Order: sequence, then C-alpha cells, then structure tokens
Amino acid sequence: MSDRKMVDCRTMPSDKNCSLTIAGREEEVLKAAVEHAVSSHGHPNTPELREGIRQMLKDEG
Repeated sequence: MSDRKMVDCRTMPSDKNCSLTIAGREEEVLKAAVEHAVSSHGHPNTPELREGIRQMLKDEG
C-alpha cells in the first residue's frame, strides 16, 4: 500500500469545473488542498473543511 495520497478536485462539488489534482504525503496534500479550497473556491478554513478533505484522500496509484 502506498504512503502517498491524492485528492482530485474534479470529484468535489464545484461550479468552477476545477481540474486540479494534488498528490504527495498525506499532510502535504491536506495542507495544499485546504489552501486551494480556501483561495480558489472561497471555502472558510475550518476544522470541518480539513476533516472533509482528509476523508476524501485516496491512495495514489
């Protein structure tokens, strides 16, 4: 099993048709994905956002 994770913005509900995919170590991906969600999609940086993104992380591969 890979220790690298990924998150694909195309799988998230959005009206921006964002195609960003982020991959790396779990904490790196989580940090980058939260920053992206806040800066590009206007989400508030909350514990709920971080937990929601964490639950959507997949093993890369």
